[in-house]
Amino acid sequence: MKLIRKKKKAAGTYSSSSMSDIVFMLLFFFMVTTTMREEEINVKIKLPEATEIAKLERKDLTCYINVGSPLDALQDKFGTDTRMQLNDKFSSVDDIRDFVAAKREQLSEADRAQLTVAFKIDEQTRMGIVTDVKQELRRCQALRINYLANQPVK
Repeated sequence: MKLIRKKKKAAGTYSSSSMSDIVFMLLFFFMVTTTMREEEINVKIKLPEATEIAKLERKDLTCYINVGSPLDALQDKFGTDTRMQLNDKFSSVDDIRDFVAAKREQLSEADRAQLTVAFKIDEQTRMGIVTDVKQELRRCQALRINYLANQPVK
């Protein structure tokens, strides 16, 4: 009895020259189709004119508090009184502490001290509400506050 050995077939090879084209095409597709989430502002804000402007360096270290009257479409549900918006929902001053704590938890330990609160206030807002918000920010050690205003027309 004679044993017949079959020849091993050579493993199939593929050309990797087009692999980089495919990777860059996928990268470009995801860069174009991905959008960064912006918060939806539900209050009317007419900002006062600014005399000096300081640009925020890192927006990922910023949380936003908007204070003003609700938009016309939302006035049936929330009324016309001044409201405060944290992220995408209306809140009270008591919710600020949890809001700041949640934002700090999202940051690395090195960046927590750099957390900035961007404060947008309608020019018709009563100063008592602004003072209450600032006092609550002091209580939760959020001392870096950036007041946002309209840029002056040159």
